[in-house]
Order: sequence, then C-alpha cells, then structure tokens
Amino acid sequence: MHPHPAEEPPTIGVEEEFFLVHPGSRRLVAAGARVVARASAELRGGVSGEFTEFQVEGRTPPCSGPQELCGELRRARAALAAAARAEGLRLCASGTPVLTDGSGTGTTGADIGDHPRYRAGLLQYRRLLDQFVLCAFHAHVRLPDRKTAVLVSNHLRPWLPLLVAMSANSPYHRGQDTGYASWRAVIRSCFPCLGPPPYAASLDEYEDLATAMAATEAMLEPGMPFWDIRPNPHLPTLEVRTMDVLPDTDDTVAMTLIIRALVTTAASRVADGDPGPRIGAELLRAAYWRAARDGWPGQGLDTLTGHVLPSSEQAQRLVDDIRPALHAYGDEDEVTAFLHRLRQRGSGAERQRARMTHEPHLSAVVDGCLVQETCADGCG
Repeated sequence: MHPHPAEEPPTIGVEEEFFLVHPGSRRLVAAGARVVARASAELRGGVSGEFTEFQVEGRTPPCSGPQELCGELRRARAALAAAARAEGLRLCASGTPVLTDGSGTGTTGADIGDHPRYRAGLLQYRRLLDQFVLCAFHAHVRLPDRKTAVLVSNHLRPWLPLLVAMSANSPYHRGQDTGYASWRAVIRSCFPCLGPPPYAASLDEYEDLATAMAATEAMLEPGMPFWDIRPNPHLPTLEVRTMDVLPDTDDTVAMTLIIRALVTTAASRVADGDPGPRIGAELLRAAYWRAARDGWPGQGLDTLTGHVLPSSEQAQRLVDDIRPALHAYGDEDEVTAFLHRLRQRGSGAERQRARMTHEPHLSAVVDGCLVQETCADGCG
C-alpha cells in the first residue's frame, strides 16, 4: 500500500540550529539572547534560544510542499542573519564549532541558555556536557496520533545511519580535524538518552521504556525523550532529529522530503499490519558509528541486509523504496537533484575538507563553506 496521488500530503516543518561567530576570529560568541530578541520582531514564534548562548534556532510553520518550506527557511535565516549582523556577528551552519578559544565549553552557568530544562541537564549530565555545543536540523512530518508515530518509527530506524551520512557536516571540532564526517554524531553517542530509538511494539511499550530511562536519570523526563525519532510531545508530528544542520537550504528541503516519503510509506505499512524490522540496538549503533566516520560517499552498514555498502547505493535503495510517495507528492525532482549534488560536490564534510586542501586555514572553511553558504540565498 502506497500513498495515492490524490491524497493530500502531510505537512512538514523544520527546526534549524546555528552558531554565532565573530567575523574576524571566526570563534563562537555568546550572544544568543540578544540575537533572538532582535529577530523576534520579524519571526515571532519562529525563533528561540538553544542549549548554549553560542546558538540560535529558527523554526518554520507547517508547510505543504518544497517551495513553501524553502521560502520559510530562507525567511528565518535572513532574519537571524540580519539580527546577528546587528550584533557584529555572523550565522554559521555547522554541526560542531570549527574554532573556539577554549574559554566557553557550554558547562558554565553563563553559557547555558535560559531554560529550566537546560539547567536540569547540566546538573544531571555534568562534565558530559563539556562538548555538547552542537547544531542540528530537525524535520517534522504530521501524523494523526502518537500510536501511529511510534509504529512508524520502527520502520524508520534502519535508515537513520544513512541520514547521518547524507547530512554529515561536522568534520572539524575546536580547531582539529576529527577524522570523522560527523563529529556531532560521535559526541551525541556518549549520552544514554540520545541516538536511535528503541524498537517498540506499542505506544505503551514506548512510554514504559521512556519512563524507565527517566527513573535512572539517563533521560530528563519521559514525556520528552531525545531519541533521534520521537513523537513530538507538543505537536501532532513525528520528529526526526539525527541530521547535522546543513548550510544549503535546498539540501535541507530535499532531506525533509525524503523523510516525509519515508514516514508516509511506513504509515501505509503500519496500516497494513507490518510491524517493521526488529534491528538490534548493537547493530544500529555500529551502523551509526560507521556513518559518522565515513559519511558520504563512504561505505556504510546496511542494517536491513547486514552488508557493508556504499552510501550512494544505500541512498538509491532508499529512493526506490519511497518512490511511490515521492511521485505522489511531486517531490521526485528535488530529491533527484539533491542526490546529484551529493555525487558531484559531496556532503558538507567533504566540501569543508576540500576547501581546507585548497586554502589550508580553518577560517577559510568557516567563511567559504559555512557562513557564506548559510546565507547564499541573499540573507546577509
């Protein structure tokens, strides 16, 4: 069973996190609250602070298709970039800080965002949060209820490592080449509450697992788990959270369309009684690690077959699987163009390293691959 072309596509939305960097030093600056205050006049509820004062977040409203989503993403970036420039700063789409001066780690009271949940996390996770200064993009797809969302998650779990590889955009961290394509994914893997969600045969099982995790203090609260797929606790959406933030808005849109097609294809299978593949947590974590290390176009572990395959081959298998949904919603062209861009120019991680090869200064990476690309559509 696949989506019928006459069916209305579910709405989609995106959250994007960005760093604030100084245009001279290219290092992080703790100015999140000031930038949010400036951007709020235009974006209203579409902007917020993040875990540290080095970051800001832009959010789109629910959108029906790629053109609307792209327009909303560009509008949010333009407002945030203008607010950052008014503070003498620049907006930077990178999964990890490329350069820092070492004085701010995200663990001091002055650097933590002003939210009770962030303060609680500092008390709970302690020095684990020293490196937790990370930027992601989260994709939301509307689903009718939490029960369906949990069952759909079981079908999405095998594809999460590929999403890590396709979005990898954090090879550098605090002045060093990590040797990984997504160092953000590696840092997140240290936390007991982050990474792939557990397989759950029902909403009750899912909620029982979250409650047990929270009881051990491995998770802050059971109603808001931070697994890489989750039914959003406040909105009727399924949220996918595994991706590094991407500099190119077209790439962000295309990945969101892929995720929508994945979700709707899975929802059709759930409706037909398919419980989804039971991929073991150990195999899935191993596939995450391989994807974080090698990214695109490296080799990755296909958790559905147990074979190590090129990411490009896995991506083609994914598109073939979700093609009826892409066709039904008119999204094939955007996804095809995205895969062509990946083949031609590589992921964000590859582009950063290519820039470093030709201009061996991390400041050039920040300027040319991150700041400029973040606002390549004229947002500042």
